[in-house]
Amino acid sequence: MELTDKLEILADAAKYDASCASSGAAQRSSRGKDGLGATNGTGICHSYTPDGRCVSLLKILLTNFCLYDCQYCVNRRSSNVPRARFSPQEVIRLTIDFYLRNYIDGLFLSSGIIQSPDYTMEQLILVAKTLRQQHQFRGYIHLKTIPDAAPELIEEAGRWADRLSVNIELPTDRGIETLAPEKSMHTIKFAMGSIRRRIDEKAEEPKAPAFSPAGQSTQMIVGADATDDSTILNTAQTLYSAYRLRRVYYSAFSPIPQSPSGLPQRPPPMMREHRLYQADFLMRGYGFQAAELLDGPGNLPLDIDPKLAWALSHRDLFPLDLNLAEPQMIARVPGIGLRNAKRIAELRRSRRVRYADLTRLRCSMEKLKPFIITADYRPQRDTLPSEALRRMMSEAPQQMSLFPALQEAA
Repeated sequence: MELTDKLEILADAAKYDASCASSGAAQRSSRGKDGLGATNGTGICHSYTPDGRCVSLLKILLTNFCLYDCQYCVNRRSSNVPRARFSPQEVIRLTIDFYLRNYIDGLFLSSGIIQSPDYTMEQLILVAKTLRQQHQFRGYIHLKTIPDAAPELIEEAGRWADRLSVNIELPTDRGIETLAPEKSMHTIKFAMGSIRRRIDEKAEEPKAPAFSPAGQSTQMIVGADATDDSTILNTAQTLYSAYRLRRVYYSAFSPIPQSPSGLPQRPPPMMREHRLYQADFLMRGYGFQAAELLDGPGNLPLDIDPKLAWALSHRDLFPLDLNLAEPQMIARVPGIGLRNAKRIAELRRSRRVRYADLTRLRCSMEKLKPFIITADYRPQRDTLPSEALRRMMSEAPQQMSLFPALQEAA
């Protein structure tokens, strides 16, 4: 098979893995050195970083052959899809060629399981190690680790990769037992724990060899089974706390050809994936707990964002006086983000905050009006029932972005 044909198959097969963003990598540059490539700041595969730069990763599978038969996976053993396999040398060649043509800034490499988990992991490591040692590649490398591989192999992978990911895929033991019986939640979490311990050891001993400086991430599939958003968010919260993950990514289930009868025949609304990203951002950036965003079983509302939903269910805390409230509470006001909460706190050191100040800060005025008090403003609608406010603020259906992780709630 021609290399271009393999690339078409294996790049397409990798599209279902959302956990390919980069962040926290060490600053490396080939300028003035005998090396190739650079890594700077944060980014998402084929998208834009928070400071406006475009970062692209060559995102491919080493192979889409797989010994496992996970029902939700298009590359499962029983799936009737075209198969291909790169050699490690071909992946290295593609990475170097694409970088020299200024197509990419780094590599995201995953694989189906072939021969054995250890053999597959050895092949992934060979690519990263060769790029680093023989070609002095200083670009970003993200390796998808195989949880069943030997711990020493996962440890070696962390020496050459900027980030490692161990995809949990499903948020419950029951989901994994039902849809991916050849996998084990215990094995997945053991691999995550091993990576965390090595990252912690490196932090405690700076002179130790580098190990996955951009941390680790994971992915959960949304809508492949009946698991609700409450369970998904509580699982994510546990993963952040126990394994210090940099990110949990959410991927809406996509029905695949000749899928098993037990799987949904339709994908979940893309807005559901989007709301989970917003809720996840509230947990990571704003200090929300999963139980605050959903205080019982169920899914996040689709018509309003999670912060607005929380505010509407806690009307006793509002309207909030922006001249008296703590900055952490100001950031919880719908329409005011973290940066503007900090700016408001700085402004009121010199004078009282007025309504026009919020306009100049480009806060979402229509969203925040019912929830704030300033020196010259008090809402006229603060006595409206929450359901009435919700109807007024519900979002009209809209075309979703291809990059929902970047559209996090204010």
